Amino acid sequence: MPRFWKIAGFLAVAGLLLTTSFSYAQKDAPAQESAPDVPDAIQVPAGEQVLFFAHATGAQIYTCEAGAGKTFAWTLKGPEAELKDRKDKVIGQHSAGPTWTLKDGSAVTGKAVAHVDSLDADSVPWLLVEVVVHSGKGLLGDVKHIQRVHTHGGKPAADGCDEAHKGAETKSSYTADYYFFAPGK
Repeated sequence: MPRFWKIAGFLAVAGLLLTTSFSYAQKDAPAQESAPDVPDAIQVPAGEQVLFFAHATGAQIYTCEAGAGKTFAWTLKGPEAELKDRKDKVIGQHSAGPTWTLKDGSAVTGKAVAHVDSLDADSVPWLLVEVVVHSGKGLLGDVKHIQRVHTHGGKPAADGCDEAHKGAETKSSYTADYYFFAPGK
């Protein structure tokens, strides 16, 4: 009988250790991101899945330029934003191009292929961006599309751009969530 209790005790301890190790492994593993709920116009192509998420905080930079008929308007020069992960850790930068550069040395530049108005009328639109240039090796290496959603702010002022201010720049604070998509495995 004592040998039975030794074996049972050993099995109980081994089971507890395995369960604990498994739960720690699950807790430390990065959670699989879900794609955001977006209108059809900015859906990514079938077969792609979210690789990772980043929250941007920064500014959209505009330049006062003359358009057709000498009408002046604020024209987007580009973003200047910091990218953070879900744990609020800085992982990279977002800049003109549009370009996303991560601390791991990888970068992508894209072109907007679709947009929808933001749910907030005072905010820049939601976008679907197709990656056209990859550089460096790292997390962005397989990214094909990027969605910009949940925007807040970023539009230029309605006034202040006229001939007297030609070439002037203004910054408009914004935040947005970016979802980076790659082919599914």
